[in-house]
Amino acid sequence: MQSNIYRLFVYGSLRSGLLNPILSHITRYFVFDGMGAIQGNLYDMGEYPGAVPCTEEHLIVGEVYHIANIEEFDQAMEVIDDYEGLIVEPGEVPLFRREPVHVLFRNSTVVAWMYWYNRPITDRPRIESGDFVAYKMKIGK
Repeated sequence: MQSNIYRLFVYGSLRSGLLNPILSHITRYFVFDGMGAIQGNLYDMGEYPGAVPCTEEHLIVGEVYHIANIEEFDQAMEVIDDYEGLIVEPGEVPLFRREPVHVLFRNSTVVAWMYWYNRPITDRPRIESGDFVAYKMKIGK
């Protein structure tokens, strides 16, 4: 993996406001920069959303963070990688994959790590707004 990217883009269960226990880990190591968006489709997978790249002009809304201490980046990301299902037994397919993306952020673009859904999207509803937090509030879950 590229080692000179120290930003993180989160769009789903890791966003602030959803009170995920892993959020305390993120805020221990990362500093919140603001809201951003990436090109992609967002699907309701039940307890969490799945982001899938697309060529259409669909945007996924999320939060942009930067690492507070670069020397702690690998350690901080290892815990998030584990949470996102990247660390699997041989032969298993990871639930997500971490890749660098271009995030629309404050009238420009920054590069950040994010987690794409890594399994088939079958008969799952697309979250039209691209905003998982607003979607969860709307459906009352």
